[in-house]
Amino acid sequence: MATTLDHQLITPCSFINGQWLSNSNAFNVTNPADQTLLMAIADVTEQQVEYAIQSAKTAQINWQALSANERSRILKNWFALINKHQEKLANILTLEQGKPLAEAKGEIAYGASYIEWFAEEAKRCYGDTIPAPSGDKRIVVIKQPIGVVAAITPWNFPNAMIARKAAAALAAGCSFIVKPSELTPLSALAMAELAQQAGVPAGVFNVIVGSDANAIGRQLTQHPDIGKFSFTGSTNIGKLLASQCASTVKRVSLELGGNAPFIVFDDADIDAAVAGAIAAKFRNAGQTCVCSNRIFVHNNIEQTFTQKYQAAMSKLTVGNGLQSDVDIGPLINQKAISKVQSLIDDAISQGAKLLCGGKQENINNLFYPPTLLTHVTNDMAIAQQEIFGPIAIIINFASEQEVINTANDTEYGLAAYFYSQNYARVWRVAEQLDFGMIGINEGILSNAAAPFGGVKQSGYGREGSKYGLDDYLQTKYLCMGGL
Repeated sequence: MATTLDHQLITPCSFINGQWLSNSNAFNVTNPADQTLLMAIADVTEQQVEYAIQSAKTAQINWQALSANERSRILKNWFALINKHQEKLANILTLEQGKPLAEAKGEIAYGASYIEWFAEEAKRCYGDTIPAPSGDKRIVVIKQPIGVVAAITPWNFPNAMIARKAAAALAAGCSFIVKPSELTPLSALAMAELAQQAGVPAGVFNVIVGSDANAIGRQLTQHPDIGKFSFTGSTNIGKLLASQCASTVKRVSLELGGNAPFIVFDDADIDAAVAGAIAAKFRNAGQTCVCSNRIFVHNNIEQTFTQKYQAAMSKLTVGNGLQSDVDIGPLINQKAISKVQSLIDDAISQGAKLLCGGKQENINNLFYPPTLLTHVTNDMAIAQQEIFGPIAIIINFASEQEVINTANDTEYGLAAYFYSQNYARVWRVAEQLDFGMIGINEGILSNAAAPFGGVKQSGYGREGSKYGLDDYLQTKYLCMGGL
């Protein structure tokens, strides 16, 4: 696999209305594994963003007029091209984001699965007929695209977060504008190149790349010609963007922060729980919104679980994601390193016990060792904030209701996990956990057929599944009289 960037799929500027639009100002994209410069990218202007919106508005008319079969065909072309270029796309992703190459390949396949899914769902956008109150009337309900969709996506999944949103929007008949993170714009630009090759018409899929996230965000959220706004990122930024959308009362979907509990009951298969906890915690170096943030272990099995979990952690290799034997890549930047270090130091000062890791081994890079803390309590900052790093914390519990109450004691409600072989308990706990997604005896839960999204301050709206198309559709009631 190449250790330098393959420029074949990337043009270093915004993709708007089927054109690559550059300008004189640029920002740098660096490799978090070694801080080397990957590429300088033209910084989108306010006028170019406006051009993207107007182009998308014009393109919307013809795109929604196409048959569902035709939109499906084009999406399937895009899906096939992404699969064809999986290796190159994964290499781009690892270079700009840092995750191990095997994970990057998995992300490309995962993102593509949403394009394939919604290529089929495009043909299942059903309406209704409703019995009318009198014989001379008929009631028909149809669904139509909501209009131009704008999205802002994060750096931790620079391919899949775009695919999940764009696939549903395009399937519904909407045109789409995405502003990827300025830390990881290259994957988005490669997706634009392949979308163009797949036959997506000019103006239907647009990528605007810029370093001034605040200004671009205001323009996208407040513009009256944008009918829907979708955001994946932190809760604080999501609240701000949602408030800005209120000025034009546009539809909003938010997938925000998480604080996932991972509960291991004393009737669990401990080895399976250890494997699930490793998968749920350390994927992408812990930099995912559905990572297990708090591991709750029953008192009766705490010692056994902790020993096995620590042993499994010791086998994880940290390093450059392009190396074949690496399990954990770098954190995204120094700010992320400082945050996890602060949370660890604070927890230790309050009585937490450090079993392994806990300190950056080389201050000149962004790698952080897998870290395990025990004797943590749920009121510590490390248990209440989203860690976003390879830091595992263990909290003991004594009873089922106690751990349910403690797990729910957070403002977040994205994902939760628990392990138990008692199927009466499975139903009780699953129904009481106040989270949008529950992994039961399973540490990895996301797939295209399932609705992805949270409750409470983790946001609203769903991505994927048969429910995911509805967020991009308007329901229209037709009353026919005089029959």
